Amino acid sequence: MKLNYYPETDSLYIDLSEKPSTESKEISAGVVLDYDAEGNLVGIDIDNASKKVYLNELRLSRLPANIHSVAA
Repeated sequence: MKLNYYPETDSLYIDLSEKPSTESKEISAGVVLDYDAEGNLVGIDIDNASKKVYLNELRLSRLPANIHSVAA
């Protein structure tokens, strides 16, 4: 999973899978879910993210994964 914030557009993309998106559905104003060919959720796009998501802190708890941090 990757979280990418784009300050120039104030958008946050949460990449849940390496599979490409083939379909997108806007579920609320500025929130789009991306699905692969099998109908699995592969990403979440949030416009005006700073108004919808608390971006100042990220907490990870009990994830069974390696965690990599990339400074902006």
